[in-house]
Amino acid sequence: MGKVEGGMKCVKYLLFVFNFIFWLMGSFVLAVGLWLRFDPETVSLLNGDKAPDTFFIGVYILIGAGSLVMLVGFFGCCGAVRESQCLLGSFFACLLIIFGAEVAAGVFGFLNKDKIIEDVQNFYATTYNENNNGTLIISYQKVLNCCGTIANPCPDLKPDTTDCETGIKNFFNSKLYIIGYVGIGIAGVMIIGMIFSMVLCCAIRNSREVI
Repeated sequence: MGKVEGGMKCVKYLLFVFNFIFWLMGSFVLAVGLWLRFDPETVSLLNGDKAPDTFFIGVYILIGAGSLVMLVGFFGCCGAVRESQCLLGSFFACLLIIFGAEVAAGVFGFLNKDKIIEDVQNFYATTYNENNNGTLIISYQKVLNCCGTIANPCPDLKPDTTDCETGIKNFFNSKLYIIGYVGIGIAGVMIIGMIFSMVLCCAIRNSREVI
C-alpha cells in the first residue's frame, strides 16, 4: 500500500490536528446544546403543560449535531492516521450530513426567532390572564425581573422592572442568537474539513495507483 509523501504528508497531519480540534468543537457544541436544554431559567419558563416547544427543537438539532461531530472527529483522526480511503470517505459523507444539520439549526434559530418569542409571549399572557399569582407567573417574574404584560401591566411596577413580554423578547433573543451563531460557525469550519479530506483521499488514491 502506497503512503502519501511530501506535501501530502503535511496535509495528513494537518487533517489529524484539524479533526482533533473538530472533536473538541463537537464537545463544545454538545455542551452548549445541553446547557440551553437544561438551563434552569429556560426550563422554568417553558415548563408548563401548554408551553411552546419550538425553542427546544433548535436545541435538539444542536445536541444531535454536536454528538455526531464528536464521533465523526474521532473517525476522521483514525482515517488520517491510517490513510484509509474508506474512513475518510465516510468522514466526508458524515460531514455533509452534519453540515446540513448545523446550517439547519442556525437558520432555524434566526428565521423562527420572532415566532418562538411570540409563542412564549402568548403563552405567558394567557397564563397571566387566567391566574396572575400562579407558580409559573411568579417564575417568569423572578427570572426575567418583570411584571405583567403590555396590555395589563402591574399597578406597582418598579422603575427598574419591565413588562414580561419585553423581558421574554430580550431573554430568548440572546438564547436564539447563540443557537444561530454556533450552528453557522461550526458549519463554516466543516467546509475546511471537507476540503482537507478530499485532498488527502485524492493523494492516497494517486499514491496507490503509482504503486
